[in-house]
Amino acid sequence: MGKKILLVDDSASVRTVAGIALRGAGYDVVEAADGKEGLGKLNGDKIHLIISDVNMPVMDGITFVTELKKNPSYKFTPVIMLTTEAGDDMKAKGKAAGAKAWIVKPFQPAVMLDAVSKLVMA
Repeated sequence: MGKKILLVDDSASVRTVAGIALRGAGYDVVEAADGKEGLGKLNGDKIHLIISDVNMPVMDGITFVTELKKNPSYKFTPVIMLTTEAGDDMKAKGKAAGAKAWIVKPFQPAVMLDAVSKLVMA
């Protein structure tokens, strides 16, 4: 069984592209369409890494990461923000919430996989 990654993005096409790349690299992928759904997928199972968008309906990515880090089971789970947001202000908010990496869309799957492999092994 591969390492498990939670992929949270309101764009079905982004989830599809990222999911294909991740599964192709041997990861198990759990998908959610927004932060609230993402939190709902956390049932105590080991999640090795989380990839989240920032701008989503219901619960945005920064709020999602902030809430995630309150859960002792996932406090140290690495998070990559995969987003169209490229501003330093938003990056600072992401880092303050607990994000370990920031990838700007449109993204190259190889770049994402490189970041994933570094954080999953950490």
